[in-house]
Amino acid sequence: MRLSNSEHESHAWRIGEFAPDFRLEDVWALPAHGVVGDFATLLEVMASLDPANGGSRATRALFSIRYRVGGWFGWDDAPRPLAIPDDTDTTLSVRLPEDLRNTATTPDLSSYGFLPLYRTDVEWAAEISNRTVHAVMHLAWVEKGEGRYQGQMGVYVKPRGRFGAAYMAVIAPFRHRVVYPALMRQIERAWNARIAQHQGAGTSTAPAAP
Repeated sequence: MRLSNSEHESHAWRIGEFAPDFRLEDVWALPAHGVVGDFATLLEVMASLDPANGGSRATRALFSIRYRVGGWFGWDDAPRPLAIPDDTDTTLSVRLPEDLRNTATTPDLSSYGFLPLYRTDVEWAAEISNRTVHAVMHLAWVEKGEGRYQGQMGVYVKPRGRFGAAYMAVIAPFRHRVVYPALMRQIERAWNARIAQHQGAGTSTAPAAP
């Protein structure tokens, strides 16, 4: 389910300490429910996904078009790291508070272009940079009362100039109507499978996604 920005921003997430100049573009409640210790399972699930080759034919087509066009125009193959828009640094890792540095060596999403930034007991973030945007995927484990938690994903962006802003505007309907719904279904299947595996081994009390 898509959430309002205020739903995500109502929490004192650590990302707000070093990325106040990034815009929160999308927020989604994830089909992943559990107890506080199951956040690690959510990260395992996210690392196992392959949205570009998921079950949705429309999603696969959109990713194929994006990669082909990106290849034509060199959006993803900058010869050197690009500076964050309106900044001289190329990565948000240099802005991290001391206690967050070197906390997110896993999961590894580098094959998708994401480089981890930090991890806490209930947060994880990774950044991606190309010729259209510098963006951060922020995963959170949100307390829902009575010891229950649910996954939440926020996407923060800084477009690269007018082209980057136009690009984000053009792809917004496809993200919201095709890509993210397909991703949620993929997460739900992977979560249920992982929880069943962990419950069989007696290592989790999390329920399957409803």
